[in-house]
Amino acid sequence: MFNEYLSIYLKFFFLMTPFFVVSKFLSLTQGYSLSQKRKVASKVLISVILISIVLFFGGPTIFSLFGITLNSFRVGTGILLMLSAVNLVQGNKKSNSEKEIQEEDIAVVPLAMPVVIGPATTGYLLVMGVETSGLVDRIVTLGVLILAVICAMLFLFVAGSIEKLIGKQGIAILSKITGLVLSAMAAQMILTGIAGVLQIDIFSA
Repeated sequence: MFNEYLSIYLKFFFLMTPFFVVSKFLSLTQGYSLSQKRKVASKVLISVILISIVLFFGGPTIFSLFGITLNSFRVGTGILLMLSAVNLVQGNKKSNSEKEIQEEDIAVVPLAMPVVIGPATTGYLLVMGVETSGLVDRIVTLGVLILAVICAMLFLFVAGSIEKLIGKQGIAILSKITGLVLSAMAAQMILTGIAGVLQIDIFSA
């Protein structure tokens, strides 16, 4: 059971693409004082947690409302996640705005969404919400997801120190490594979805 929750934590942590988020955070908060940066980071953290909770618990309702099967959504989410991974590895993942934005605008949009909670992360949360059954299991899983969010977003509070320590090039390299991990997660999700649709066990042996 511990290994299962640890796996969820690690997957969601990497899904947050913390090093990519750090690079975007530094770019969008140029000229901000330390207190302003921490204020924005706090807003991002709270926003991501709230959005994650809504998506996690909203999964079953959305699936039921639109008549979407879990396996079909797994395949779709896996494809989106693979595209995100490719963009990270190539260094092309972009947010909607790099221009002069006021402090109150950047915390929720574009940092919390879509930089942190993008289409692939949204899909993952919806799938996770549907896959998790039982009140206790749902509460524990949600707690693990929130812990992953907190740990990933804590990087924003020390973004300046990270940049000084490893430089922009180091952040870019770690973002590419994150992309490789996400590509493996995407492949696993797509294969699981296909196996479910075809009703075969492709992971035995």
